[in-house]
Amino acid sequence: MRVGFILKVKKQLIGEYKRRHRNVWPDMQQALRETGWHNYSLFLREDGMLIGYLETPDFDAARAGMALKEVNARWQAEMGEFFEQLDGQRPDEGMIQLEEVFHLD
Repeated sequence: MRVGFILKVKKQLIGEYKRRHRNVWPDMQQALRETGWHNYSLFLREDGMLIGYLETPDFDAARAGMALKEVNARWQAEMGEFFEQLDGQRPDEGMIQLEEVFHLD
């Protein structure tokens, strides 16, 4: 399963957002791998539009697995301030999943 999603990073925090992603905690990276987040990438436009892409056997299961990880709770708490329009949700809950409309195999 290929998954795309979007979030919006606050423009004034883009530099710090990039800095933090140059040093994603090793235990966070391991948790993502363990819960089925493969070939995971984030792409950031200069206005703050963030597009995520990953491959996983089951996105609902991958998200549920991460929700059980203590490191994810810490990461989400630290990253929540960076995003617009979360309406009280954590970033991993507020992402908007995109519909795949084309894939060149």
